[in-house]
Amino acid sequence: MKPSKKPKKDEESIKIVLIGLDNSGKTSILNCLKSIKRISAFSNPMPTKGADVQEFEALNSKYAIWDLGGQQAYRDEYFIDFKKYMNETNKIIYVIDIQDIKRYETALLYLKRVMFSIEKQNKIDFSVFLHKFDPDLVFNHDLNEKRINELIKKIKEIFPPKSAYSIYKTTIYAIFEKNPIR
Repeated sequence: MKPSKKPKKDEESIKIVLIGLDNSGKTSILNCLKSIKRISAFSNPMPTKGADVQEFEALNSKYAIWDLGGQQAYRDEYFIDFKKYMNETNKIIYVIDIQDIKRYETALLYLKRVMFSIEKQNKIDFSVFLHKFDPDLVFNHDLNEKRINELIKKIKEIFPPKSAYSIYKTTIYAIFEKNPIR
């Protein structure tokens, strides 16, 4: 798993890191950011193995999106040399599958580990996406507003006081949509 080469000085890219557990929807978010609209790209995407770096241009800017595979073996490997993955990062998007209630605690522990690892670095724009908030795609009937509010409270407790971060409910239902919570 080798990170992408650094862009040339005259081609500086905005580096965004997508991170979270496996099957949380990171690759689908990446496809949306790349303006991919084929529905086939969103049905049964292959799991990301290690770090997949996609470089592209959009809105008169160059982007380098690092989609970090979320399987346990990869998550452990990232922390061996976390700086290698976070070096020159402009934004981190941490993705939680809102439908996967059984893995909330695992997702929160991973978020804590990420926060602990980056807190010494320069300020990085940090967003948490509560993903798969699709109105017609409720996979888990135990999902309710109370449970979601408890999750949001636990996320807020992870961030140090006065830290800058945003939490969004996201969906790919309408290609991609995010609604701010905080």
